[in-house]
Amino acid sequence: MSSIYKSIIKFVDKFVPNKVRPLWEHPAGPKTIFFWAPIGKWSLVLAGIGDINRPANKLSAKQSGSLALTGSIWARWSLIIIPKNYSLFAVNVFVAATGMYQLTKIYFYQRQLEQEKLMKEKKKK
Repeated sequence: MSSIYKSIIKFVDKFVPNKVRPLWEHPAGPKTIFFWAPIGKWSLVLAGIGDINRPANKLSAKQSGSLALTGSIWARWSLIIIPKNYSLFAVNVFVAATGMYQLTKIYFYQRQLEQEKLMKEKKKK
């Protein structure tokens, strides 16, 4: 697989315009995994955005918490590593944000359930 990838890069390398060459040659550019991993990770963001209209009772607090936590950790890490990977930073900020949004939605839903339970108990008394 690596030899196929290297062959493709070698072929495409001939056609890269001079204006784009600094990006192409960058240590976190399209020739490296540092470029392609964040591209693939945007699917997590799209899944999180797709869940925005999902009812809170259908959301997983553990999953949303994991996304929020890992997004936060990896966003920080992407600015510590060399070369700094701003595309990885951006995608992880969005992963963390969608996870935190879903956690907030779950939290308010749980509070609403607790308030409804208290209201029912008050009515019984």
